[in-house]
Amino acid sequence: MKQVTTPLALCLLASAAICHAQPLGQLIDETIVTAVRSESPATHHAGNIAILDNTALASTAHTHIQQALNRVAGVNFHRNSGQEYLPAIRSPVLSGPGACGSVLIMENGVPLRPAGFCNVNELFEANSEQARRIEIIRGPGTSVYGANAVHGIINLIDPAALDQPRTIAIESGPDHYWRGKAQWHSDSFALSANATQDGGYRDDAGFHQQKLSARHQLMLDELSLTTSFTAVNLEQDTAGFITGFNAYRDRSLSRINPNPEAFRDVRALRLSSRAELANGWIITPYARYSSMAFLQHFLPGQPLERNGQRSLGLLSQKTWRPQRDLAVTAGLDLEYADTWLKEDQAGPTQGSAMLVETLPQGKHYDYEVATTLAAPFIHADWTFAGNWTLVLGARYERLSYDYDNHMAAGRGRSDGTPCGFGGCRYSRPADRSDIVDNISTRLGISHQRGQRQLYLNISQGYRPPQTTEFYRLQGDQRVADLSPETIAALELGWRGQTGGLGYDLALFAMRKTDVIFRDTSQFTINGGTTHHLGVEYQLDYALSRQWRAGISGSYARHRYVDDVEAITTPIKNNDIDTAPRHFASAYLIWEVSEKISTEIEWVAMGSYYLDPENQHKYPGHDLLHLRAAWQATPGIKLSARLLNLSDEKYAERADYASFGGYRYFPGEPRSVYVGIEYLFR
Repeated sequence: MKQVTTPLALCLLASAAICHAQPLGQLIDETIVTAVRSESPATHHAGNIAILDNTALASTAHTHIQQALNRVAGVNFHRNSGQEYLPAIRSPVLSGPGACGSVLIMENGVPLRPAGFCNVNELFEANSEQARRIEIIRGPGTSVYGANAVHGIINLIDPAALDQPRTIAIESGPDHYWRGKAQWHSDSFALSANATQDGGYRDDAGFHQQKLSARHQLMLDELSLTTSFTAVNLEQDTAGFITGFNAYRDRSLSRINPNPEAFRDVRALRLSSRAELANGWIITPYARYSSMAFLQHFLPGQPLERNGQRSLGLLSQKTWRPQRDLAVTAGLDLEYADTWLKEDQAGPTQGSAMLVETLPQGKHYDYEVATTLAAPFIHADWTFAGNWTLVLGARYERLSYDYDNHMAAGRGRSDGTPCGFGGCRYSRPADRSDIVDNISTRLGISHQRGQRQLYLNISQGYRPPQTTEFYRLQGDQRVADLSPETIAALELGWRGQTGGLGYDLALFAMRKTDVIFRDTSQFTINGGTTHHLGVEYQLDYALSRQWRAGISGSYARHRYVDDVEAITTPIKNNDIDTAPRHFASAYLIWEVSEKISTEIEWVAMGSYYLDPENQHKYPGHDLLHLRAAWQATPGIKLSARLLNLSDEKYAERADYASFGGYRYFPGEPRSVYVGIEYLFR
């Protein structure tokens, strides 16, 4: 991959990546891979693209992926317990069974999970801690990707890379936090590994995590073959919400874990091999495995869920250049997955007679779903009149589900006896097959003049129903007849460089239809419509050779178009819950010398409603972070991070439940992390 040395080019396209102040040069094109799944100039991409490069990731040294991604304009991940999170890219913070299906997450261009079987926390199955870069597209953006590319795309690139330095590092922090990292490579093989122990700020809420990535590259005359492997293990003790209005402001209460019995264990393995041929073909076969077990402490009876998948796939594409200014890429993606889910409740439910009777002890669900995906696509880039680029693309996707229920169908107990009060809450469909298909299209045009680019992008995205939405039913629902969620997006952007100022501005409007939700009868149905309108901005300015400042943020409104989710109060035109209208981050970097650098970062979270009725609200918060690094010797680097400098009392996530009131995941108080890295020469 092409490496860029001009710092302003990195800053311009990085959406708040940390870039060190160095002499400014002429703006040159950044090479990106996510837009069309192969290397292409970012300035030929008629749409937004954000890059967190290795410098930005190393400076952040995130202990949670949120700390890195939330530097990008339009991205607003909310941190839950441990390594858990809820995603938001040009969207409200997404929750529920299908939330994970609204953002496509990949590693080296291969989706982390099969279509129809995502997990809302699946980024903890990727080695983001050692990625060489992370590329983010906000909104559907491109036609070469299908399922789940609704609100955005995140692609982690090269956790093990041949051009990374050979290093070993260790860092320490509060609450018995330790993390070790190591990177090593030869001419054709690279290995990256890290291990983390965190005792947790809250009681009984720590985790142990290990990640390993390997990469092998074989270069022949007509073939480049790159094989990548990733293994992840996570063992987490999970903390639940603390409850009560403004409970997060009480430091003693914020350390309490009301669910010390909760846990989450995760295993993930991925293997892929990307073959690039001289004739323009790129073929990537891959294999994946993942399993997860977690206690659903947030449900009455606290059932244990176990799920997993084994999958095989093939990404293929070929690029033709019928003339110098025209590139046409066509491809076919194939995937097969064997997925499963089991849910058991060890003891009787506590509570009212109705809860005890309708949420029985024993097995609730036990099923397998085999999914098959086939998706041809075509994409064309045409440069004309010297500085205009036209982009056209389309993708057809067909996803089939073959559901096999291993229990008696219906609402009875696992032993076949009926529940009182009309039946058990858990409903199991009989064996069935379903098919979902979709066509996504894209039209984009851009104009580049010198170091400025203006673009217009019209695109569509979709997400298929997840297997849990199709087959993990409740109440008297026997069949979920669901269509895919679809989104139509319009984007206008302007980016460029004027002297020492880099700027990136994007306006967007999106309409999502056939939103899948659970109604007041606990039926999973289509029918919701939401609207998303906003502006994203980034400015980066080199004040001098030693000082650099930047700001990025988003102002947007995400609202309900109709009253489909209303219970007692109309919600039409209300803000969607957990959708702050404004959030931003800013930084000031001081390169004290060639060996010492410092940075102060400000993170602002705007207020947001906690319920669809817009009757309860979180006021927002502001955080300050301070980071410093010292290259003490050519081989030794020391670093320190002071997070939440002002010791702000805040909530990482706020929520309101009709049966329980205000609920919060409290933010951590002032914390200090120190590290040392040794470079092998």
